[in-house]
Amino acid sequence: MNNLVVLDNPLVKRDITYLRNRETEEYQFRLALRRISFALSIEIAKTFNMKEIEVETPLEKTKGHKINHQIVMVPVLRAGLSMVSAFIEMIPDAKMGHIGLQRDEKTLKPVEYYFKVPSDLHLSKVIVLDPMLATGGSASAALDFLKEKDANDLSLACLISAPEGVEKIYKDHPDVKIYTAVLDRQLNEIGFILPGLGDAGDRTFGTL
Repeated sequence: MNNLVVLDNPLVKRDITYLRNRETEEYQFRLALRRISFALSIEIAKTFNMKEIEVETPLEKTKGHKINHQIVMVPVLRAGLSMVSAFIEMIPDAKMGHIGLQRDEKTLKPVEYYFKVPSDLHLSKVIVLDPMLATGGSASAALDFLKEKDANDLSLACLISAPEGVEKIYKDHPDVKIYTAVLDRQLNEIGFILPGLGDAGDRTFGTL
């Protein structure tokens, strides 16, 4: 599907293996997740518009570059918070929004409980952070909410994606590109990714 970019990097593959391993301790899980988030931010940054500027080194004047538009990062609570530190370190002048969506374990559909974003989304490149793209319901709902606030340049950053989730985003939001570290095999009968890594939020925050 032409809306999907899968990272192809040996270090990312190594770190995905750390995340999958049920024996990986919380601090190791967080560090691996952070490193993958760095890699995702670098890949997404290839789409940024740049402006040439002049700077003066200790020796002479030369040409440099700056990002030529506003960046807004929107983590989907709670698990999306685990990706924020890496993205904000790479893009420190970005603005931040938050979307709280909770999956109903019976219907597998997202339920909104919090939504706060900057007012100038129509002028911004918006990056939605959501570690697990499973059914795609939460991510699609988040994109719906952002478009209702006039966001028109959106991308989605995920650690692990299921084909079902990718297909749903492509169907609901064909204009949104998905950046993921790995595309997994399928969902199980209760909507969890296989082989997956369990619940990213629980493993990050120690709430197993």
